[in-house]
Amino acid sequence: QVQLVESGGGLVQAGGSLRLSCAVSGRISSINQMGWFRQVPGKQREEVTHFRSTGTQNYADSVKGRFTISRDNAKNTVSLQMDSLTPEDTGVYYCWAFLKTIWSAADENYWGQGTQVTVSS
Repeated sequence: QVQLVESGGGLVQAGGSLRLSCAVSGRISSINQMGWFRQVPGKQREEVTHFRSTGTQNYADSVKGRFTISRDNAKNTVSLQMDSLTPEDTGVYYCWAFLKTIWSAADENYWGQGTQVTVSS
């Protein structure tokens, strides 16, 4: 069984910062990609940022220059530093991993439970 556990959400004023963290645990064989998505009510879940299988990073245009993703391969964690937050960044943030377990033949998608980020104006 694989678990993705997020932490670090909360309420912050516009212009402030938050840091989200996600720990991946379980019988993992390899992690191909990791990243963060977010969702607001009435809208589809959208990608914020992720590490590609090559190790390079992809960012949504709306967060470029403000958000930074980092990863600790030894600890199977991924973090998201969010600076210069705006009310438009409000949403539930989900950790995502594309990985193989010791039982699977192919990579599969796994999601955390989500953490609320609220930015007040």
